[in-house]
Amino acid sequence: MTIEILPATGDRFDDAETALDSGDGPGCQCQWWLLTNAQFQQSSRDELTERFHAEMHDERPPGLIAYVDGEPAGWVRVGPRTAQARLLRTRDVVTATAEPLDADDVWAVSCFVVRKAHRGQGLTRKLLDAAVATARDAGARVVEAYPLDPRVTTRSANQLYRGTVSVFEDAGFAIVDRPKPDRALVALTLRG
Repeated sequence: MTIEILPATGDRFDDAETALDSGDGPGCQCQWWLLTNAQFQQSSRDELTERFHAEMHDERPPGLIAYVDGEPAGWVRVGPRTAQARLLRTRDVVTATAEPLDADDVWAVSCFVVRKAHRGQGLTRKLLDAAVATARDAGARVVEAYPLDPRVTTRSANQLYRGTVSVFEDAGFAIVDRPKPDRALVALTLRG
């Protein structure tokens, strides 16, 4: 099995769509964290797809696509936290973070999708490692994430789009706070 993780650039839009074809990915188009609740609720699937398409054709890719033997198999969103408007309005984030909300050098890993055929192969961890490397290369000081803990409350695979606490801990992230028993804010400092 050959795994390759590449930036989600405009020429890979169809691959990103394939990677998002599990769970809520098709309906969300990885726009959930970018819009306020009202904006998201008022947007059609076509509008969300157009936003995602434009985002992938922008200067900075919005995430990474994992390929297994050349086939799109997974997705991770990674970028500046300030570009993900809903994060800055989410109580669990605002009350738990140790970082200023306007800090452009704080990046967020906010969404994972792994297609059903490729689950159980460690792809989430590989996507996370690549996301951290992307953030580091872009000059991020801190990477935050907002995973769930299925050891506390059982969750469906679709609900685990934020990732799991154990995957982040295994990658060296520290728990900053637990705003709820089954939710954590985790962070990894990349530079002082």
